[in-house]
Amino acid sequence: MSVDPSAVIVAVATAAGALVQGADIPAEIQEQALQVIESWQESAPGVDQQIGDAVASLPEQVQESARQTVADTTESLATALEPHLPEDAVAALRPPPEAVPDTGIAVAPPAARPNAFGLPQPQQATVYGPQPSANVGGITLPSVPAILPGTGLAPIGAIAVFAPWLRKAGDICDGITAPVLAALYSAENGFRYGPTAPVSSTGAKGPGQFMPGTWDAYGKDADGDGIADILGIADPVMASGNLLCDDYALIEKWKKEGLVQGDTLDLTIAAYNAGVGAVRRSGGMPSGLPDYENQTKPYVAKIRATEAAFSRLLSPFLGLALGTADTGNRIVDLAFKFLGLPYVWGGGNIHGPSGGGFDCSGLTSYAVYAATGIALPRTSETQWHVGTEIPLDQARPGDLLFGNWQAGGPGHVAIYIGGGQMVHAPTTGDVVRVGSVFPDMKARRIL
Repeated sequence: MSVDPSAVIVAVATAAGALVQGADIPAEIQEQALQVIESWQESAPGVDQQIGDAVASLPEQVQESARQTVADTTESLATALEPHLPEDAVAALRPPPEAVPDTGIAVAPPAARPNAFGLPQPQQATVYGPQPSANVGGITLPSVPAILPGTGLAPIGAIAVFAPWLRKAGDICDGITAPVLAALYSAENGFRYGPTAPVSSTGAKGPGQFMPGTWDAYGKDADGDGIADILGIADPVMASGNLLCDDYALIEKWKKEGLVQGDTLDLTIAAYNAGVGAVRRSGGMPSGLPDYENQTKPYVAKIRATEAAFSRLLSPFLGLALGTADTGNRIVDLAFKFLGLPYVWGGGNIHGPSGGGFDCSGLTSYAVYAATGIALPRTSETQWHVGTEIPLDQARPGDLLFGNWQAGGPGHVAIYIGGGQMVHAPTTGDVVRVGSVFPDMKARRIL
């Protein structure tokens, strides 16, 4: 059907979570409220099955009518809620037909509705196999790699369904956070789960890519469904959190004993890929063997490079502390709201996107104005004259980066997010995305 009953619950819970996270209430009350909301989200998937079972128990001659009634009621509720929900909540309401599990209540989906920018609503998070992108209403929606180059294959909405469990696993120990786990899962298997999720050539399975022996040690029934499911979501994520935390503590111990050297988190991520024994044998980052040089080291670099981006990508779902009171981080966060929105030449201004998207200076104009009230000139060439130039290696989140130098000045402008990464609207045919800083770029601090 066009909207799952469970999707309505997820959408309302997402909206409620955003309100709670932004409310000026004591931290302990906020945490209690978020736990209640999280329990709504966790219970949502069971609603579809319960309704399907209830319909199936009716006399056969009225089942079809009952299915249609459920579908019509759910669609009406979704339509009534949609104008009052934030974008993240709306995204949970409109799954593409191929991503909807069969609950026995399927009817023909309506045409995709445009959002405020004239684009179809994003897809729901559910993913059952390799899906580099998704097609809704005849328009292909961007996948995670489209906005976070070098990450896995899942559509961007897939992250949402993992978010509650990433939060739980990220709270197991101080060394391992939800963004680290998200970056790792993107690198491992692109958030793909379920029976059709690919198995590696070495036999590693599920979104966490567990080998059988490791799963035997760490695979537990985390969501209480009676099964330790290596192909699921909750069980692998919690298993990964526990494994990473155990390795983190062990590596910290080895460092104190002088047995290994290096950044503890880097070595812990390397251990997930090559085994903690490889860290011990190498006295630090695994090295010397071709697999370590060609696979493990790039694997660690990829995860650390995308960690900050996943932190912001997860923030609407997890309420992560991103330092939004800091103006520079606020500029970045506002630009991140539009990840995946198409590049439109001349598009965007201080009020937001126009013509369905942004160009490079339209995006910076919006983010800076929304965060600071400063109205930048409209083009990259004129924005270059605002603020003070600083050495690139001193750039902080929220600083503007300029590149593609021409006779009249810079032909491109972006927003620095840290870690050698920036958020920008690159060029015609592309979308607002995260990417590496260009070699020729210069930085300016506008505040």
